[in-house]
Amino acid sequence: MKTTLDIIQLVSSILIVITILLQRRGSGLSATFGGGDGNFYHAKRGFEKALLVITIILAIVFLGTALLRIAI
Repeated sequence: MKTTLDIIQLVSSILIVITILLQRRGSGLSATFGGGDGNFYHAKRGFEKALLVITIILAIVFLGTALLRIAI
């Protein structure tokens, strides 16, 4: 059981990193220091929205397997 949880947690962590890196970045850290020009509302659609949902699901799976590992 622990081996299965380890594999699920490893795969989900790698996929979380990949989905986060695939998401577009706004103006990044420059907006924090006042360098953000073009600040406007942008709704996520299509592929961006799917990546967001997949990232959230993978984070829930990762957290769930981590909590199960603690409980076992």
